[in-house]
Formats: sequence, C-alpha cells, structure tokens
Amino acid sequence: MARLFGLIGNRADLAGRVLGSEKDALTVQSRGGQLGWGVGFYQGGEVLMRRRPIDDHASVDVAKVASDVRADLLVGHVRNATVGSLRTENTHPFRYRQWLFAMTGTLSSFDAIRERLVASVPEFLRSSIRGETDAEILFYVFLSFLHDAGRLNDALTPPSFVRDALRSCVAVVDGLAAEVGGAPSQVNVMLSDGENLFALHRGAEMGIHTLSGKSDADALIGDDLALRRKTPELAQMHFTLLASDFDEQWSLAASSPAAQSRWQAVPERAIVTVERGQQPHIEAL
Repeated sequence: MARLFGLIGNRADLAGRVLGSEKDALTVQSRGGQLGWGVGFYQGGEVLMRRRPIDDHASVDVAKVASDVRADLLVGHVRNATVGSLRTENTHPFRYRQWLFAMTGTLSSFDAIRERLVASVPEFLRSSIRGETDAEILFYVFLSFLHDAGRLNDALTPPSFVRDALRSCVAVVDGLAAEVGGAPSQVNVMLSDGENLFALHRGAEMGIHTLSGKSDADALIGDDLALRRKTPELAQMHFTLLASDFDEQWSLAASSPAAQSRWQAVPERAIVTVERGQQPHIEAL
C-alpha cells in the first residue's frame, strides 16, 4: 500500500511532533514488497527533498523519517511502485521550481495514452520530465494548464487557478482514457507551491486532521520543558495534516473512536485547499 500526506502549519519546530502524534495512521507496512519514500519541504525560502527509492525495512515510519524536519509545509509519499522502476527519478514528490507534487493510484490506460499526454506538454516543460511514472507526467500536464492560464511564473498562485488546473488535467486524462475504452482514473494527489497545500481526492480514503490552540500544543509538547520554553504563544499554533491511502492496519472507518473524532473524512471527488492558519476549504471536483 502507498501513503500520501501533506502538512501545513505555523510552527516549523513542531512539524515532527504533529507527524509523530499520528504515527499509527502514517506507518506503512511493506507486505513483502519493497517500499520507497520521499519528503519535500520548504525551509528558509528553499525547496528541499529527501528521497529514498528503496527502503529495506519492513515498514516505513513517516514520523521517524521526518522527525528532524523543521518546516511548516511539507509533502510526502511512501511508494509501492506500480509504474516505473525503483530509482530516485521515479520517487515522489516531484518538483518543478517551487511546486511539489505526489500521487497515489494509477492513471487509467496509461500505457495507451502516455505518448499523447506527453505530447500535450509544452517542450520547455517536457524537457524537465526525468522519470517513467504516470504521476510525474500528470504533474507536468497540471503545470501546462497553469502555463496556459499565465500563472506558471507566479510567486503565489491564486488557489482558484490551482483548482482549475487540477480539474483540467484530470479531465484530459479521463477523456483520453475513454477514447481507448478506459475508466476514469482513481487517484489522490497532494501538491504545494510553498504557500498553500492542495489535495485532490478521487481514490482511496483521505482524511484531514486539524490541530489548533493551546490544548493541542500542550499535548504535542508533553513534558518537554526545554521545548516548552522555546515555544511561546501556544494558543496561536495551527496545523492541518492531510493523509490518504490507509490500509487494514489503520483506516478512518476502522480506527478507534478517539481517532475518528480527530479525523474528518474527505468526500469522494473533492479538492481540498488549505491556506496557512485557515480551516480547510473543500469543494467538489
């Protein structure tokens, strides 16, 4: 099983603790196959990446691999490869300038429509495609629509243009797949421009967990007095964690009542927009 997650908040020093607070939901078992993982995050105005295409451990603990990340926005992915070999170029998230993109699921009829999808991408973008995955190509189709809207070079892209580009790239994929007898693709997407976090849900289960205010901050910090002294204004803390593609070890439907009270299920066929410090905005795909 894969896992997809994104985190946005206002306290870079607490990001690792937020992930750790949902360790059970974010840990992925190998089930006998080989896992790979990647995390992209924003730090000091830079986009940084950690990617491991092959991880020989029996499970990947997301909270552990990102425990020392000091960032208030990150996108991560644990991969059971379906399209493309196990190499860094095929390991999510993918990056173009300030954009990070990761996906779970597989594009319908991908082998049959791959060449037409690639051909739809402008040459200046197409030359940046490095791997073999359907996810990376979908990313560049998305970027193509931002380019068409004149928004690719924006330092901060208005969220409405991001949502429109997501809808358009999924519509193109579905249209091409339908021409060869394929069904609509069942995928989840997580992406960010460094300011906002976006998710598209049309695949496996996706949930939202929001942590906000002093009581949640106190629970994260616990009895770590040194960290507490460094973390003033706890009442202002605000994080939103998005995650999807849970498995039988942990799922929203089968989780404990306490976990269910923390997580909000994202409706099928939805786009989620999370601006820093704001409640998630959900609208139909």
